[in-house]
Amino acid sequence: MRYIRYACIATFAVALISVAVANRQMTSLQLIPSEVAGWFHMNPGIDLPLFIVIFGSIIVGLFVGFVWEWVREHNQRAEAARQAREMRRMEREIAKLKGEKHQGKDEVLALLDEAS
Repeated sequence: MRYIRYACIATFAVALISVAVANRQMTSLQLIPSEVAGWFHMNPGIDLPLFIVIFGSIIVGLFVGFVWEWVREHNQRAEAARQAREMRRMEREIAKLKGEKHQGKDEVLALLDEAS
């Protein structure tokens, strides 16, 4: 199983390297379109290799997707926390009721009663 994982990682690395080598040409990224940049008398931009733009956009897309899912699953996390609080409250209540049940009994008999 370990070798299959290493083969998959190697295949993925070869694919990423081939994409990077095939897309080495420089591309210009601009913050705002050139038509709008005339209004502000500035045109902020940067020249980067295309593979960095591709990999960067993939990483940003993954990050946005993870944040989106985290926000979307807020209700499930809140419900799980509520159920955990309820379970802890019920466990405390059960322990209290067991303590009241065995109050005044011999300790050995109470332990044997709890074990059964």
